[in-house]
Amino acid sequence: MTRAPSRLELDPWRDRVEVVAGDVLDESSLVAALDGCDYAYYLVHSMGAATDFKSADREGAENFARAAGANELKRIFYLGGLGLDSDDLSVHLASRHEVGDVLAAGPTAVSELRAAVIIGAGSVSFEMLRYLTEVLPAMTTPKWVRSQCQPISIRDVLRALVSVLDRSIEQASNDNAVIEIGGPDVLSYQDMMQTYAEVAGLKRRLIIPVPVLSPGLSSLWIGLVTPVPSGVARPLVDSLKHDVLVEDPSAFAALVPDPMPFREAVEIAVARYADGEIATRWSDADSSPALPIPSDPDWAGGSVLTDAKTVQTDAPPEDVFWAVSRIGGEVGYYTSNWAWVVRGWLDSAIGGVGLRRGRRHPEILHEGEALDFWRVSKIEKPNRLLLRAEMKLPGEAFLEWIVTETDEGTELAQTAYFAPRGLFGRLYWYSLLPFHGLIFGPMARKIAETAASRRVPTRTDHTGSGHGRGVVRQ
Repeated sequence: MTRAPSRLELDPWRDRVEVVAGDVLDESSLVAALDGCDYAYYLVHSMGAATDFKSADREGAENFARAAGANELKRIFYLGGLGLDSDDLSVHLASRHEVGDVLAAGPTAVSELRAAVIIGAGSVSFEMLRYLTEVLPAMTTPKWVRSQCQPISIRDVLRALVSVLDRSIEQASNDNAVIEIGGPDVLSYQDMMQTYAEVAGLKRRLIIPVPVLSPGLSSLWIGLVTPVPSGVARPLVDSLKHDVLVEDPSAFAALVPDPMPFREAVEIAVARYADGEIATRWSDADSSPALPIPSDPDWAGGSVLTDAKTVQTDAPPEDVFWAVSRIGGEVGYYTSNWAWVVRGWLDSAIGGVGLRRGRRHPEILHEGEALDFWRVSKIEKPNRLLLRAEMKLPGEAFLEWIVTETDEGTELAQTAYFAPRGLFGRLYWYSLLPFHGLIFGPMARKIAETAASRRVPTRTDHTGSGHGRGVVRQ
């Protein structure tokens, strides 16, 4: 179930599953989506997607519980967070527990699996651990780096979720259950950072805990040095002040008798980054999938400012689209990369995402995923790529490429769209116009040149040199 089924079209497993549209904040969509189901996994979190994520999570759970009851589901499996209910829990952990309570209060039985830090390439917890360790060889940290937890590998989480379904089918029951899951190692966050450094081939980190760094200051610092924005980092940091340990390991041991050690989980995750095999990332979750895009007839009420460039090349459309799809990340923006880096720094300084999120894969894009401070709004291979800006802006911005095969070769149309908010939005756009000429035109030409250089001519190649020359028409 997803709010935007089209975003799954390029996934390799798409033809092996049935996909339905649904939104946990729209109860009617859930009733339709759950029709014909016996069991459901509830893996939803609103942190980072809503100003008041606790209220949004509560509403989503209430809607889902009612829809499950209307469809007479046998059981819901929910992945929540570890922590004793008697503790003075952080807002994040308290919300995780509340969601479990709300689901369990409905007519459908619930199995709630509670986990601490989940270790896997692309998870928000692992990204925070990874960047803090890699960027900072020495750091002063709050006392929470010495809190104890039981990190668990994503593989063991998936094993547990599958096993608990199998057991529920074998042993039908109407009782609710809370199952604590965790890896075999009890570690502090400081221990986890040092282990990551060893696995990644880094020198041992100098970590000095101090009592003066509040969770608010910590989250701002994390927002500056990692891809995790401070708004997401704050509730995570608040949760790290608790010791989150498995009190009763028996239920988890029955599901996963041989959980993976922390070091092995880190080794697998690091290898996935090295091989570019990151299937999904936490940042791929789009908080606003219903935002209008430039193809909508009434987008921004017609008050749209544009900067369009067109390039002709003799490279085939597939090569042009390949060059377009490589934008961002390590490749950068083909020209004036320093300007994009500066823009990323400025965005990070005012609380935006900056360029730190990078790319999931160096050449392959999926609809809905994050790319630096953009999000892939639309991808139609090999003809169209549309990026929506997620940096801090006084308006909505998009960057689009359309690749068209012509009698002369291939045309690449590149257009920047901006729908300003108020006077300041217009002043922002016009103040940047001098830079547009320095950036957007050369960018389009360089993309065309890169596409043409991908073709390696041979003695039997009668199509010309294969190195098309881009010409910009404005």
